Amino acid sequence: MNNIKSTLFFILLLSTFTFVACDPSRDNPIIANEKPSGSEKAIPVYNQAYQENYEEDKIDDIIQYAKKAYVLIDPFQDNIPASINAIKAAGNEVGAYISIGTGEDWRDDFAEMQPYLVSKQWGQWAGEYFVDETTTGILSIMKARIDKIADWGCDWVEFDNMDWVDDDDLRSEYGFHVTKAEGIAYYQALCEYVHAKGMKCMAKNTVDGANDFDGVLYESYPDDKNWWDVAGAKSFLNAGKLTIINHYNESDCDQVYRDYMAIYGPDLSYICEDKASKRYRHYNEE
Repeated sequence: MNNIKSTLFFILLLSTFTFVACDPSRDNPIIANEKPSGSEKAIPVYNQAYQENYEEDKIDDIIQYAKKAYVLIDPFQDNIPASINAIKAAGNEVGAYISIGTGEDWRDDFAEMQPYLVSKQWGQWAGEYFVDETTTGILSIMKARIDKIADWGCDWVEFDNMDWVDDDDLRSEYGFHVTKAEGIAYYQALCEYVHAKGMKCMAKNTVDGANDFDGVLYESYPDDKNWWDVAGAKSFLNAGKLTIINHYNESDCDQVYRDYMAIYGPDLSYICEDKASKRYRHYNEE
């Protein structure tokens, strides 16, 4: 009888071990409770320049944790340029934030920009004023910014608010005169100048007329996902260009990345503003 009990116990133990050892979920990188990751072309993304609800990435954290990432900074903030070499030491590429569709009243060159801006403040963002026209002096002001960015050693320039000319409701409310064709010519000229300075151009929220840009970043929201031109985003991915989704205020950042990769494939890079931790969550880190 004891031998029978021992045999039955051994069989039960062996079957349990076999089930656990062969359980495919233990080593499957895409199961629901595992942090998703893309291909080797999908790189980490850090963002010190802006956020929507909580807080941006801090420079000290970027220097400590970011490796082989796209790191966006606002280089016109105090002491930020002094950190660029330290950020690049870990193989990161540094992008410089620059708003080309608005003037910001906290910038040193705001007084120079005012003749080319509307007089009514943007209701969504305090201290910002839409660019009214692009065919005269504003181009040289933006080029002067790009000169500084190049001198500081940045690798990219990210063009914020480059799609302001697409919104006829904004045009009606704020009265800017720049046409869509003029807006596209404006950012094409700025990208050409960025390239002449040995840097790359990051488009933001649109790739319309941006064929010469080297990458694109889209801003995404829980109630407004994938709102942009899908074919345009896929065209950048298919061309091997860095394509990023910056998703805000999300309770399940992992699932949103899975959903986006189901649309765009594993080469998509991603950063998510996490609702629980109230800070950015990063992906594709080594």
